[in-house]
Amino acid sequence: MDLRGKVAVVTGSGRGLGLAYALALARAGASVVVNDVDAEAADHAVKTIAEAGGRAVAEVAAVGSTEAAERLVARAVEEFGRLDVMVTNAGILRDRVLWKMSDEDFDAVVTTHLRGTFTCARAAAVRMREQGEGGSLILVGSPAGQRGNFGQTNYAAAKAGIAAMVRTWSMELARAEITVNAIVPVAATAMTETIPAFAPHVAAMREGQPLPDFLRKGEGFGSADDCAALVPFLASALARDVTGQCVGIGGDRLTLWSHPREASVAYADGGWTPRTIAAAWHTSVGSAPETVGIPAPKIPGA
Repeated sequence: MDLRGKVAVVTGSGRGLGLAYALALARAGASVVVNDVDAEAADHAVKTIAEAGGRAVAEVAAVGSTEAAERLVARAVEEFGRLDVMVTNAGILRDRVLWKMSDEDFDAVVTTHLRGTFTCARAAAVRMREQGEGGSLILVGSPAGQRGNFGQTNYAAAKAGIAAMVRTWSMELARAEITVNAIVPVAATAMTETIPAFAPHVAAMREGQPLPDFLRKGEGFGSADDCAALVPFLASALARDVTGQCVGIGGDRLTLWSHPREASVAYADGGWTPRTIAAAWHTSVGSAPETVGIPAPKIPGA
């Protein structure tokens, strides 16, 4: 995977998954603009990349605004002369059930995840189109955006919107040879390690013990580094024909998420009435309703 001469911006890359993505790009030869709201974390990430033999600079900003997005793109061009890859990883959580979620909880998450993805992708697309050499937008989704998740109205809505933007932008940017994909990572992070079924295994992993197969394969759950390999692949020449896709990765598992489509269909001559819908529902389109939520982990012996 040779990304020498390529330049990438990775938002929210001071730690965790974002840092893993930035390191993977740097190891493949790309120069990286590290972004985080925490200046100390961003500087530490730059140091980590440099110690691994890569090239990186830090740009401290809270993504969401057009100004912040344009600053990130400008920093890439000022430092390295171009922009080839934008990874929109930055995010926050403000989990509440619907009746307890405030306007501030909702707006903060949507601003960072959804608006931040939009503004950063737009700024990157403008620059890439000006360069005329294609590029890669790699957006970060979530299983919550594909299936919903209890207590995450704001987060699930934002991630579902990101999946929709992937499909739309892949069409809009195809002529400019800019690919647009989402990665859907599952990894041990500050959020997932609070899941009781995962917690003891994550703690053991932190001590250097391997995760069991039922997690790495069955749940597709592993470390942040396990997810990082997908980013340089999608940024590389080997993935120039991959666009408009939501790709899952975690542990030992790589998956392709389906796009929403009609699951079943019924017809009524002359159209439907409320009464005929009710009469037909349980024997036709409603006979096998879709499931919701992220499936609970399957724990051996539980």
